[in-house]
Order: sequence, then structure tokens, then C-alpha cells
Amino acid sequence: MAKKKQKNAGGTPATVALAAAGTAYTLHAYEHDPATPSYGEEAAEALGVTPDRVFKTLVADVDGELTVAVVPVAGQLDLKALATAVGGKRAAMADPAAAERTTGYVRGGISPLGQRKRLRTVLDSSASGHDTICVSAGRRGLEVELSPADLTALTSAVLAPIGRG
Repeated sequence: MAKKKQKNAGGTPATVALAAAGTAYTLHAYEHDPATPSYGEEAAEALGVTPDRVFKTLVADVDGELTVAVVPVAGQLDLKALATAVGGKRAAMADPAAAERTTGYVRGGISPLGQRKRLRTVLDSSASGHDTICVSAGRRGLEVELSPADLTALTSAVLAPIGRG
């Protein structure tokens, strides 16, 4: 019988990208509850950090182009502000299947790092008020903590006020 090859030897594309870049980060694993209504709030509670330091990765369609928005789990994405941040006119949440297919991640585990196809990324400017923030490491129940400056550099993100609430 042939042995199955382990995918990334236990890592995710996000952690592989971080390691390849030589970026300092801390990985946080926690037990994910599939029944949870909010993946981000679950992560904040499990990690014992305030929800304004845990950021969710959302994929939106801005004028026909998929765009990543990274905003605090404590609030919501302002679609109009996202469109403005990238010079677009209209933004809407992307079809979940298209987001999963394009990023290579499943909903609730989409990371701004290590995506199958690198998408234009906007990070909410509130991130710069923290020494470190947490984002998905590429699967539910796994977060990566890193500096907002490193996240910005690794994703070529634009910093803009795209979160509200």
C-alpha cells in the first residue's frame, strides 16, 4: 500500500508563508466548536484577548475583482469604505464558494496569508494601534499572532478605515 503524503507536514499555507518569509509570529491553537455562530469571537474568547485584537478575513467583490478585507471581529466591514480604499465604486460580499476556491481556504478559516491566488488586501487601520494582532492561520481553531506591520508587508495591504462598530 502506498503511503499518503502529509499536506504541508501539519502546517498550513499561511504558516509556510510566514516561515519562508522569516517573519516572527506565535501560533495559537484552540478547540473549535462547529456550532459557534461567530468564528472570530470564539477565537478571541479561546485566546483570552479582546475582540479588537482578533481580525477576521473577509472576501468581497469590488467592481468584479475579489478583494480581501481584514477587520476586527468586534465590528463589521464597511463595504463602501472598502471600495473607496481600493479606488472602486461598488463592493459586495463575495460568493463563499468563489472565496474558498480562490483563496484555497474554507470559510471560517480563510487567512490573509498564503492564499492560492494572492488577492488585493486592505487591513483596517485600527490594527496599527496594537503591537500584535491575531488572524486566521488557515484553518478553524488556529490563529497566528503577528505585528500589523508584518501582516501589511507580507500581503502588500493598504491600511484604511474599513471597519465599523
